[in-house]
Amino acid sequence: MNLSFVLAGVLGPTEIILIVLVVVLLFGGKKIPELMRGLGKGIKEFKDASKSNDEETHPVNPGDKKE
Repeated sequence: MNLSFVLAGVLGPTEIILIVLVVVLLFGGKKIPELMRGLGKGIKEFKDASKSNDEETHPVNPGDKKE
């Protein structure tokens, strides 16, 4: 395995096709949309949680204007 390939993080078309084929073989075509929905929900929850955490640590008060 080429370490520079892993460190660069660049995937060519051959690697992407291979990854897609492995995912389809492992999970089947009917299970993939359900997995992607779960992934999307997880990302959304993570963004919402990080956004609410920022608001808690840095509250925005409209009356506090710096002049």
